[in-house]
Amino acid sequence: MTAVPMIELWRGGMLESVHSGHAVVFGPGGVEMAWGDPETVIFPRSSCKMLQALPLIESGAAEAAGLTERQLALSCASHSGAALHTLAVESWLASLGMAEPDLRCGSHMPQDRDENKRLTCSDTAPCQLHNNCSGKHAGFLTLNRHLGGGSEYVELDHPVQRAVKAAFEEVTEETSAGHGIDGCSAPNFACTVTGLARAMQFFAAANPDGDTRQSAAARLTRAMATFPEMVAGEGRACTNLMRAMGGKVAVKTGAEAVFVAILPEQKRGIALKILDGGTRASEAAITALLIKLGALDAAHPVVEKLLPSVQRNWRGFVTGDMRLAPGFG
Repeated sequence: MTAVPMIELWRGGMLESVHSGHAVVFGPGGVEMAWGDPETVIFPRSSCKMLQALPLIESGAAEAAGLTERQLALSCASHSGAALHTLAVESWLASLGMAEPDLRCGSHMPQDRDENKRLTCSDTAPCQLHNNCSGKHAGFLTLNRHLGGGSEYVELDHPVQRAVKAAFEEVTEETSAGHGIDGCSAPNFACTVTGLARAMQFFAAANPDGDTRQSAAARLTRAMATFPEMVAGEGRACTNLMRAMGGKVAVKTGAEAVFVAILPEQKRGIALKILDGGTRASEAAITALLIKLGALDAAHPVVEKLLPSVQRNWRGFVTGDMRLAPGFG
C-alpha cells in the first residue's frame, strides 16, 4: 500500500495542495485503525524521545540524581529554547557537576521569540543549551554518569545508545531496520509506523505500579502531560494540544512530519508520518485523529489554529480552507 491523502488545501474552489501519509491507531488488541501502509519504515525523529528516556529511569539514574517530573518532561522535549528551558537544563547540568560544554547536541538559534530577539539584538551566539534537544541530552548525561561511560555518549556503540536501542526495540517489538544520525547528533533508530504506534500504546497502558519499565513509561507520560510547556513551548502545537486536553493525553512531534499521541484513559497509541515532511499537515492530522477518538473537543480553539476551516491572507481576506481528505479522520 502507498501513502494516502490526509490533508487538503483549497483556494478559489480548487484543490491546491495535498499532503499524504501513513497513520496507525493501536489499541489493547492491536491495530484498530490504519491509513496508508502501516508497515512503512520511518525515522521517528524526536517523536520517540520518551522511548530514549526509558533507560534514564529504568537504570535507576533518575532516582539517583533526584530528577523531578519537570526534568523528566524536559528529557522528552523538543523545546523552544526559551529562558525557562535553557535555565532548567543549565541547572540540571550543574547538579551533575557538569556544564554546557559537556553536551554533544550542537547549537542553533532558539525558536522562542524573546530569546531569539535577545541573542540577535545583543549579537550573542546561541549555545548548546538553546538546542531543542538539550533536555534529552541532559538525560543522556545523567544516564551516562550512572553507567560510567565515556564522554562521547552519542556514539552508536556507547553504553547510553546501546541501552536506548535495546529499549526502543523491546517496546516497538521490532528489530530496528537501521539508524540515521539526528539533528542533535544522536542515533535515531528506524521502525514501522505500526511499531511506533505499538510503543505509544505501551506507554498509554503502562501501570504506574507495575514493573520497572511499566512504571517508567507511566512516569514519563505523566511528566509530559503535566508540564507541556517544558515539552515544547508557548505557541507550539504539542504544548497547546496537551493543554487543550487537560493533561489527559501526551503528544509529541518529530522532524519531517512525524507525530505521536499517548492516550492513557483509552489505552491507545497513535503514530503518523506525512510523506512530504510538512509540519502543518502532521499537526492537522494528529488534531483530526484526536478529535476522532474523542480525546479533543472539536470546538476547542486549538483546533481552528491547527486545522483551520478558513484561511486568510495578510489583509484578512478569506482565501481558502484546510480539509481532511475523503476517507481520513
